[in-house]
Amino acid sequence: MHGISFDVAHMLAGSLVLVSFLQLYQDRLYALLNIYALHALVLALSVAWQAYVQQAPHLYVTAAIALLFKAIIIPVVLHRIIVRLGIHREIEKVVGVGPAMLLGMGLVALAMVVMLRVTMEADPLAREDLAFALSVVLLGLLMMVTRRNAVGQVVGFMSLENGLVLAATGAKGMPLVVEISIAFSVLIAFIVIGIFLFRIRERFDTVDLQALDRFRGERP
Repeated sequence: MHGISFDVAHMLAGSLVLVSFLQLYQDRLYALLNIYALHALVLALSVAWQAYVQQAPHLYVTAAIALLFKAIIIPVVLHRIIVRLGIHREIEKVVGVGPAMLLGMGLVALAMVVMLRVTMEADPLAREDLAFALSVVLLGLLMMVTRRNAVGQVVGFMSLENGLVLAATGAKGMPLVVEISIAFSVLIAFIVIGIFLFRIRERFDTVDLQALDRFRGERP
């Protein structure tokens, strides 16, 4: 049973890394939001499996939160924000898809090397899940850096947070109160970001970060 548990946990964690690459590849906002919903769904499945393997019922609550808020509510609300703001559907990038994917592969390799070396004494299931989680975090950071559109950066931030949740559950879980506080913190941050985007659109008629820099006088 341990072998099956090990394989399924790694398949789900590896799938989360793969979906992170799919997010990095997307150049249209609607497709990006759909892929993020898939990202959150895979996270929910991974956390639910960890709850089963670790016999930790409180992790089922975390899985339910990820499924309800991250895979359903947040993507739907972001879709509505895009329609309401009239944001361009194409995502402007700092670098092209090819270089971004190469950078992503390099970051994943770095995460694997670093995490597997510093967790040699840990449980094999936990240490490799932590390596996958660090990969998801780094890919989320890369997406934030390589996107000029504010909505794309918001999705990158939420993907990064998914990696943190995966890391916490892989390391034998977090106390339920911590998980709930993180969920509410992310929800509140999302609401604030939504209001912020409305204000930007109302004031400057754009959410493109390069255009906003020109308004600030940082670029000609």
